[in-house]
Amino acid sequence: MINYFVFFLLSFPHHTADYFAMKVKGCQYRFYLSRASCVILRFCLFLTVCFTQIRVPSIAQPRGVATSKRFLDSLQRETFHYFWDLGNTANGLIPDRYPTPSFASIAATGFGLTAYVLGVERGYVSRQEAADRTLKTLRFFTYAPQSADEKNATGYHGFFYHFLDMKTGLRFKQVELSTIDTALLLAGMLSCQTYFDKNTSAEKEIRMLVDRIYRRVDWQWMQARKPLVSMGWHPESGFIKTDWKGYNEAMILYVLALASPTYPIESEAWTEWTSTYDWKEFKEFSHVNFDPLFGHQYSHIWIDFRSIKDAYMRWRGIDYFENSRRATLANRAYCIENPEGFRDYQTDIWGLTASDGPKDTLINGRQFFSYRARGASALQVVDDGTIAPTAAGGSMPFTPEESIRALQLMKYRYGKKIYGPYGFKDAFNPSYPGQWFDTDYLGIDSGPILLMTENYRTNLIWNLMMRNPIIRRGLLRAGFRGGWLRS
Repeated sequence: MINYFVFFLLSFPHHTADYFAMKVKGCQYRFYLSRASCVILRFCLFLTVCFTQIRVPSIAQPRGVATSKRFLDSLQRETFHYFWDLGNTANGLIPDRYPTPSFASIAATGFGLTAYVLGVERGYVSRQEAADRTLKTLRFFTYAPQSADEKNATGYHGFFYHFLDMKTGLRFKQVELSTIDTALLLAGMLSCQTYFDKNTSAEKEIRMLVDRIYRRVDWQWMQARKPLVSMGWHPESGFIKTDWKGYNEAMILYVLALASPTYPIESEAWTEWTSTYDWKEFKEFSHVNFDPLFGHQYSHIWIDFRSIKDAYMRWRGIDYFENSRRATLANRAYCIENPEGFRDYQTDIWGLTASDGPKDTLINGRQFFSYRARGASALQVVDDGTIAPTAAGGSMPFTPEESIRALQLMKYRYGKKIYGPYGFKDAFNPSYPGQWFDTDYLGIDSGPILLMTENYRTNLIWNLMMRNPIIRRGLLRAGFRGGWLRS
């Protein structure tokens, strides 16, 4: 066809007025054209020949996500409803996962409390509806049993168990009294304390209950090996033998522990914690390393670390926001390089963090995992071909273009296998035999997508928490200076 057009073009008449003849199915046709018409038609035919030879990309651009705004609007609305629809309306507890029958996660409940604030601002629910749900949650945690009892308690010394029974709110099996999950729950509560500032009986009670719950937490009791804070405690065996050290998600924990008006830890705890950081280069990005991306995201949900620095970051010449940006780009660079040759890894399909996985098994010499803290850093790489959308979504403020493109392509390419009525399901692994797609949503992975998307779009949670005196006091005691802390 292209050769025919070239011949047709070259044989076109050049006289002032002429004709050309062509034979179609045995019949001869004669056309008379002026010279001007010939020139115009020759040019049009030239363009036709050129554009006919341009190849269409093998992968079309995503449809149905024409603009980032429309995509992010639907992503946030649908993800919000995980927390609103699935929460226990009697006690406010949020399930760890869905649709698999699940216990409650106190960390997911903390994400949910902040999500209610977002829901009001975006018009998903009314302020009164959000206040009522928040109050039920706070009343439950205020009056739930606190004791050393192995079965009939929700917490002890102000801390709460990692997982709770969805209905009774009591300790689930033999899980630990968790310091980090308590901190994430408290962060959610504090966001509500700051947001619900009206002089109504409901909103005054919200502020009072949050203050009561926070003041009750005995951070000093959890310092089994001072000045650091233990990861947790079991009534059967005592304190967990590991403390929070090395860079990870525990920044929010230390900030809250330093700010406590009742059981504060000493400021030396922050210095000791940062002394255990690992600053290394990975994929040409120098930063404080921690391989799963969630460790670079969780604390940033509630604290805007842009332009504020502690002594460690003043020494390094960057802030923690920039550190998370570099960690995210290094994680992405590893996935693009794809040294293990996993299927579908590419420029816009990336993201390793803690998530569900297909199964703990070895197939054809390749190790796969179920739930695992996947990640990539100079310290270690844990990669079995499983991608979690929350890795890109939770880093949206750090890498907006890369994160949004990744989420859009994941949704477009895999459709309902990875995206449903509550947003992104937890993870997928195209390299697993037959391919594997999670059927569950996870609260602790949906929360960062929802909340960090809002921080990227409006700074809502960051601006809110700048007004919270507890957050400010904790940061100042940790030695942070500059930026918004000057005001």
